[in-house]
Amino acid sequence: MIITKTPFRISFVGGGSDLEAFYSQSQGAVLSTSINKYMYISSHRFFERDKIRTKYSQTETVGSVDDLKHPILKECLKKFSVNGGLEISSIADIPSGTGMGSSSSFTVGVLNNLHAYTNQYASKEMLASGACEIEIDLLKEPIGKQDQYAAAYGGLNVIEFNRDGSVNVNPVYIKDEVYQQLQKNLCLYYIGNQRSASSILAEQKKNTSQEEKFRTLQEMVKLVYELRDALMQENLDEFGKLLHENWMMKQKLASGISNPLINELYSTALKSGAIGGKLLGAGGGGFMLFYCPESAQKKLDAALSQVNRFDFKFEKQGSQLIYYGNE
Repeated sequence: MIITKTPFRISFVGGGSDLEAFYSQSQGAVLSTSINKYMYISSHRFFERDKIRTKYSQTETVGSVDDLKHPILKECLKKFSVNGGLEISSIADIPSGTGMGSSSSFTVGVLNNLHAYTNQYASKEMLASGACEIEIDLLKEPIGKQDQYAAAYGGLNVIEFNRDGSVNVNPVYIKDEVYQQLQKNLCLYYIGNQRSASSILAEQKKNTSQEEKFRTLQEMVKLVYELRDALMQENLDEFGKLLHENWMMKQKLASGISNPLINELYSTALKSGAIGGKLLGAGGGGFMLFYCPESAQKKLDAALSQVNRFDFKFEKQGSQLIYYGNE
């Protein structure tokens, strides 16, 4: 048996600039971190050597890769020419459609697992770019590149998307006490309404051609470096203010990013001690993140009692092979 674990991510600022429609014309960037919530992928030899079994939210047993319904598993297995005798399964700490990059964590994790299964080396860059190729190039998903790179590399990074399609992953190095305090000042709440990001991202991709929205994304990219500098200067409250500024800008990019419930929760949070925040992912539902000093968090929790607080910590490893068993 082979088991990989691949982290989910929280993106702070710059989301949307990782879409090709933007970065092909102007360099994109995001600041994000991976967290200690994971996608686990396990594989082992299947008893029926002429068949493939996959287990996710459904179970499929097929005689040919081409018969698989799951598009990502189909493309991953085709990439490694797996024709039979394999069972591959997934378990996740967080459901899909909640804004933490679960689809890309799944793809990166499957690729990492299959590299081990076929005795092939895989660098973090290979995993990230390979996941981008499958999701964006082959499956034509209207998504960007940030999730794949965050999942593969792990850690707190500025990830840059260059006009030629290349990607730079630049770790943000800060003192451990600042790193720990940042974690303590971030509050995450699950608001429900799991959704597909595709329709919102498709609209956002289309809107990128509009000059006003393109300029908004350019301003959001500038915030990435301001946020990085705030961290390096140990100015955490400025981090919260920039998070707020980014959220105000992001809502201009597409119609489905926010809704009355999200607006109400956000307004309540600001009145209850939060300095800034945002909805994770493309928009519409999932998790809301707030920057709130520890001294005000009891008040914030009470004000947002209708939604569930979700504890997490940062992680630094990215996708890992955690078990490689002999047959």
